[in-house]
Amino acid sequence: MSRIVPYLAEEAIERDAASLIAEYEHARGVTIEPPIPVEDIVEKYLKLRIEFDDMHARHNIPRPSNGQPDILGAIYGDGSIFIDESLDPEENPAREGRYRFTLAHEGGGHWRLHQHLIVQDTLQASFLDAASEPKFICRSSEAKERVEWQADFYASCLLMPRKMIFAAWDEFFPDRKQRVLQPEHQVEHGFVEVPKYRFVIGSQVVECETDNDALERFCWPLAERFTVSPIAISIRLEKLGLLHRVAPLQRLLAGK
Repeated sequence: MSRIVPYLAEEAIERDAASLIAEYEHARGVTIEPPIPVEDIVEKYLKLRIEFDDMHARHNIPRPSNGQPDILGAIYGDGSIFIDESLDPEENPAREGRYRFTLAHEGGGHWRLHQHLIVQDTLQASFLDAASEPKFICRSSEAKERVEWQADFYASCLLMPRKMIFAAWDEFFPDRKQRVLQPEHQVEHGFVEVPKYRFVIGSQVVECETDNDALERFCWPLAERFTVSPIAISIRLEKLGLLHRVAPLQRLLAGK
């Protein structure tokens, strides 16, 4: 479902996500703290309807061979959002972070950034088609088109606002310094467990051996704070220049 979507600067997307939060705060007379109440924003402020369904059965698309859903969400011309039932946080609490990101992607990203495309498609279709035909189907396995990248970035900015991320970072790391997640030393003997990674986050000392485990355990406290997945928070931290997998060039040149 390819569409010609205009380029949007990251700064413009981030500003709109911040504006949505400010609009919600003004309408509700509240000040938001993490985690962002994305369900309330989408359902009660933007007036979009949220439903769960088997998205593959709904669109008559076979599931991948591993049985896991590839279609996570879709937004329709009547303002309804359908999310795959595997992400229902009441049935599967472990996937709440993925559910919230999918909801922010559909109800935040697509509705705020691409509503003109949704409305245009709806006006060109019959009333029945407008209600039953998805305007955006989001598949996890497909390469990201511009329209999907924009919705992803919007979701990241909405769920993990820049100012709140920096405030949380300062709380966990009072020195306010960036962190480089690199091995402290390699495992020297195959039969002896020697931690490759050792770092402190908050008051907790963490030791682990694999890259993926180190990334997840480093990001977990912040992921819990914002109720997102560790991978989502890691991408946001790297984007904001707070977390690095490799030491930045300027630090290497400075010998730090």
